[in-house]
Amino acid sequence: MTQPQMLSFAIVAGMMALFVWGRFRYDLVAVLSLLAAVLVGIVPADKAFEGFSDDIVIIVASALLVSAAVAKSGILEAGLNHVGPYLRTTQIQIVVLVGVVTVLSAFVKNIGALAMMIPVAFQIARRTNTPPSSFLMPMAFGSLLGGIVTLVGTSPNIIVSRVRGELLGEPFGMFDFTPVGIGIALAGVVFLAFGYRLLPQGRKGAASLDAALDIKDYVTEARVTAESDVVGQTVADLHKLANGEVKVASIIRNETRSSSPLPDATIRENDVLMLEGESDALESAVSRAGLKLSRDHRLPETDEATDEIGAIEAIVGPGSVLTGLSAERIALYERFGVNLIAVSRSGERFKERLRTITLRVGDVIVLQGNLKRLPDTLRDLGCLPLAEREIRLGSARRSLLPAAILMGTMVLVAFNILPVAIAFFGAGVLLMLFGSLTLREAYETVEWPIIVMLGALIPVSESIRTTGGTDLIAGWLSTAANMLPPTGALVLIMVAAMAVTPFLNNAATVLVMAPIAASFATQLGFRPDAFLMAVAIGAACDFLTPIGHQCNTLVMGPGGYRFGDYWRLGLPLSIIVVVVGIPLIMLVWPLN
Repeated sequence: MTQPQMLSFAIVAGMMALFVWGRFRYDLVAVLSLLAAVLVGIVPADKAFEGFSDDIVIIVASALLVSAAVAKSGILEAGLNHVGPYLRTTQIQIVVLVGVVTVLSAFVKNIGALAMMIPVAFQIARRTNTPPSSFLMPMAFGSLLGGIVTLVGTSPNIIVSRVRGELLGEPFGMFDFTPVGIGIALAGVVFLAFGYRLLPQGRKGAASLDAALDIKDYVTEARVTAESDVVGQTVADLHKLANGEVKVASIIRNETRSSSPLPDATIRENDVLMLEGESDALESAVSRAGLKLSRDHRLPETDEATDEIGAIEAIVGPGSVLTGLSAERIALYERFGVNLIAVSRSGERFKERLRTITLRVGDVIVLQGNLKRLPDTLRDLGCLPLAEREIRLGSARRSLLPAAILMGTMVLVAFNILPVAIAFFGAGVLLMLFGSLTLREAYETVEWPIIVMLGALIPVSESIRTTGGTDLIAGWLSTAANMLPPTGALVLIMVAAMAVTPFLNNAATVLVMAPIAASFATQLGFRPDAFLMAVAIGAACDFLTPIGHQCNTLVMGPGGYRFGDYWRLGLPLSIIVVVVGIPLIMLVWPLN
């Protein structure tokens, strides 16, 4: 073993030890590893930052943008309404979520399928008070399992097919992977339905103040238009549409108020509804019912194209000019250029119209306006801004556009019209261009620590190959395999591919391992198909770390997972893949 090889293995081993220890955050560990690799000379200085331009970095960042836009559109909530009543237990929820992701991943790129379903998982978690961490890692593993079912599901299958074409003159077909892939995927989904309990309890995602600032008794005012979905329906129907999270406090019809309307009261066009609930629930109900907030005809002004309209929470301070006055009396929009779109007062229900509520010191209000001007406006009003968090009330709209863009993206990838990175990057750009995400929301959506970790680790893992470490590993494998029976050699090849993938990406693993596997099969007098399949499945099924596949990386931040959490669920799943996969491979692809 040469000195560069020893240094490369030592840095990777040290990096893994720090990841498992968990004393330092993963992005800091990654940049320290990159710095060490540059200083000892195994990563050239001029190539140190090439990882940040790698396709995986672009794919992960773009997938996060697409996922956020689909979540904001509200389109997924409509589907949840149909299945929500049946998802009563965590186990059923996991079976449905993992099953859907697995099926989707068989036909589209697994990262795309996972990105589409992450918002659904968060919706179910919020409604059932289940930690999202119970869902996200099983879903990521399900996306990897689904990817092995067809040629287009994952990159290793495509690369193995190309290698077979070069060796035998005929690549694998679209469904050549299906008999083995379906068996492994079914076994994996069954395990995940029970095995999720192996995950540590209490993991929380990226820090958010939403829970700390959980103000549940906002009241807002919304008008029923001719296009609203609830025209002719009852108050009970609206409550059901909002999953019981929003109440109709009163209905104002022809300036006549109906306080505490009965559940069978009919909602008519031009009714004004006084709605009570938490801000996200109000936003969801207004969007899904097709209602219009009462201030919709007065959009705040913007000075420049880069200005954005948004909402902010604030407390009416002791010296506020709003004290003792209503928005109507102080001419809030005309004088200050902002709309009052919600009010909360602890322990009190409002009976008057939103614009006529007399505000008091301590009231929590939601103001909509030009985000650039809002800080100055709050100072002029004498209001104290609450800690920053996302308030979508008054900004989100139902839209099929994000889902349509995502579906179009996955079609382009499935038919190899565009590379994955270009397709998802283009989707992110289109979503911002058409207003599905603002630029500010886009920058806030990206999990930057994950992006830094990926960009820093790619050159470090590449150093194993450039120093000849992969060739050294290949030689050890060949020596070990020569002493085993055919079944043992097949197991060794699959396990080796699983073990190497966390340090190389799965595509690189296949490029290194596939020729070795085919050559070894030829030396033993066997057909190479079974060994190539073993490499493809082993490289695609990386369940042990968050860095071997972008799907695992994608859920790390939102799920609040640590590096060492993955092997708890991933190790037994890896064993199941080997135990189920090897007999199926030998059955479908005989060695002789």
